[in-house]
Amino acid sequence: MSKSLKTLSEAIHGRRATPSFDGAPLPPEDLKTILQAGLAAPSGYNVQPWRFIVVQTPDHKRRLRAASYNQAKVEEASAVIVACGDADGWRRDLDLMLQQGREGGMPESYAAQAKSSVQSFLTSFSSDEMKGWLNKQVMLAFTHMLLMAEVLGYDTAPMEGFEQDKVHETLRLPLSYHVVALLAIGTLKGADKYDGGRYDMGHTVFTEEYGKPFRL
Repeated sequence: MSKSLKTLSEAIHGRRATPSFDGAPLPPEDLKTILQAGLAAPSGYNVQPWRFIVVQTPDHKRRLRAASYNQAKVEEASAVIVACGDADGWRRDLDLMLQQGREGGMPESYAAQAKSSVQSFLTSFSSDEMKGWLNKQVMLAFTHMLLMAEVLGYDTAPMEGFEQDKVHETLRLPLSYHVVALLAIGTLKGADKYDGGRYDMGHTVFTEEYGKPFRL
């Protein structure tokens, strides 16, 4: 069983990037709930280009740690979800996506248009543009999983400190995969990270156009 549930607001405002984990096992039903939250995320054209590698065994976590600048939390976490984007996934999955859309009520005229639009849109990308697009899509799913883990009472650490080529080699990833981020999940060991604070709305939020402060 997971720990006591938090509200979404509690999860958002109380979350910290956990500095160290105790390595306690993560119940399979909770891991499934976390992953399903990621799979439920929105994506452009509903292409769902994310791919997740769940790393849990001591040996695989040790090797992943070596590809992540030797950060101890990779090895300490109960599980590390390696969130990737597949640049070629849409080529294989487009028909399946449209089939599921039709089953959910997608009009046939829209399905026909989407098939052409997706292909035209995604084939126009350069390699760098594709990576940028994958980053946006995958981080939507990543955030869903992070918050679900926090709601379930776990601690999390989003991580961008890793070497792309080494993670590819360690996890034997296809060439079309782009590693976006690592999500370490588990239970805090020791003191939590300090509260770094956040800028208020007056610093970062504008109304209608830049420079006009947002006021409620």
